[in-house]
Amino acid sequence: MNRILFGDNQFFGINHISEEKSRNQSIQFKEDKTIVKTIQHAYNMGIDTFMCTTHDRMINITSIIKSNPLEFEYFNFYPCMPYAHKYANAVTELGIIGALKQYIPGNYFSTLFKTGSAYLKKDYISMMHVLIDAEMKIFEGTRTPIIFLQNVITDMLLGLGMKDLLKAFHEYVTQKYNAEAGFITMNMPRLINDLESIGIYNPVVCTSLNKIGFRMAGGIELYEKTLQKNNARIIAMQVFAGGAIPPSEALKYICQLPNIESILFGASSKQNIEQTVNYIHQFDSIYQLSESQIY
Repeated sequence: MNRILFGDNQFFGINHISEEKSRNQSIQFKEDKTIVKTIQHAYNMGIDTFMCTTHDRMINITSIIKSNPLEFEYFNFYPCMPYAHKYANAVTELGIIGALKQYIPGNYFSTLFKTGSAYLKKDYISMMHVLIDAEMKIFEGTRTPIIFLQNVITDMLLGLGMKDLLKAFHEYVTQKYNAEAGFITMNMPRLINDLESIGIYNPVVCTSLNKIGFRMAGGIELYEKTLQKNNARIIAMQVFAGGAIPPSEALKYICQLPNIESILFGASSKQNIEQTVNYIHQFDSIYQLSESQIY
């Protein structure tokens, strides 16, 4: 993984602290070409990996990028699935049956409901495979070296003790897409322990990491102790805590932590992208990270 990854929250009006900022960003990025232009700014700064949800608008974004192979020659996507809002909106508009019809292929959908709820309970892993395939259609023809399970599912499965589904996701992504499985979580210490218990060692884990403990289950001290063990490849996200921490202060904290392989951030302007990249390089140099951690 590269040291710096670019995220997509700002493109779809997601801000965990400010509703006003969310509205403004929704207006700013109402056109796909504006999103692509911002991704191009990041790419020109040396960020060749875009970690993104499977939002419906990604169909157009991936299409534009694929149609410009010379401009995005070494570009990678890290898909994150499922995009929960998409399914929630479909249920609201179409009902549960209508939503399933929309996202599950016809033959599988027919088999599912002919055999009833018993089949649904028995074959949930196969159903997960079908949904993964449906989500990945957006990214056909692109490089997707890592495919992530969103935290809304990862942490729900942790809470329910359904580690078999985490393993099934890992195995299917590896075998079907020749990619690594990544897991997004708000509970890094628990996730790493649970993955090790089912034979998944040194996993790719994307987790909230910031100096105020924002969305970090278990608290800062437990996270820092977990990082010392160096038993996972960690991507730090939400490093600015939704804007609650000034960029310089936030990145200084992250860059001095041990065993952080990558830093994920989103930005809505060329200036903010450049500022963040420069801060990371500056603090990496100060804290003398190993050459393998600096892209």
